[in-house]
Amino acid sequence: MFLNLEPLYSSIVENIKERVSKLPKPPKLAAVTCQPDLSTLSYLRSQEKQAKRLGIEFAVYEALKASDLKLLLPKLSSDDTVNGIFLTHPLPSDISELEAVSLISPEKDVEGRHPINLGNIMYDNPIFPPCTAEAVLRIIKYVTNPAGKTITIVGRSVTVGKPLSMLLLQKGVDATVTVCHSRTKNLAEITRNSEIVVVAIGKAKALGKEYFSPGALVIDVGINVENNEIFGDVDPSVAEICDLTPVPGGVGRITTLVLMEHTVKAAEMARKY
Repeated sequence: MFLNLEPLYSSIVENIKERVSKLPKPPKLAAVTCQPDLSTLSYLRSQEKQAKRLGIEFAVYEALKASDLKLLLPKLSSDDTVNGIFLTHPLPSDISELEAVSLISPEKDVEGRHPINLGNIMYDNPIFPPCTAEAVLRIIKYVTNPAGKTITIVGRSVTVGKPLSMLLLQKGVDATVTVCHSRTKNLAEITRNSEIVVVAIGKAKALGKEYFSPGALVIDVGINVENNEIFGDVDPSVAEICDLTPVPGGVGRITTLVLMEHTVKAAEMARKY
């Protein structure tokens, strides 16, 4: 069946609103974009709507080229009115993602892409983990206790696969984790022997029912557009034998809330200093 994540979604929304109400002023989230395409503009509009619903101020800043980005990100990082910064894709070709995210203050890196925030996960001290990875962990914990569970992650990206594996290995979470990728042999054999499978490969309907054992929990991270329809990385028919997160309306919705929650946390942290 498709999982109903509405109770989880609603509980996070209420938590964010309560925390915002206790701050002296609304937190501010800055979105930085470089020559955005139509999909990026649509994404920014949806983020702005969600921010406003939660009482979070939202502002968009555009950098036309890499040199502008190198000036803008440090400027926003030192701006006391800005609590969180996130950077959209695509980036200019003459700046790497590592170079760009390293220009954001770790205390305002609410996406969790700065090397310091990624490194904190290794020490079981996540402050701002990557939002999608944290969203997946939230969903798993909402459904079941991951301690001792066999969990396979299909995909090894810096924003999902790698950090999620470390989050799941934390003391207190205690999952047994396997990470698979494009060079993995016998993928279906590995995923079928897992109680929980997280799929984040960016290919529509790539994994069908033959990849999963009946009753498994399957977290579909993928967002793929085909013929103006949105599909995940997992074939929807998998919901006939497994507990499957819906696409759209699953991991993506929780990820957006985690980004907003991180912005509130950044504002709370700044208030303490």
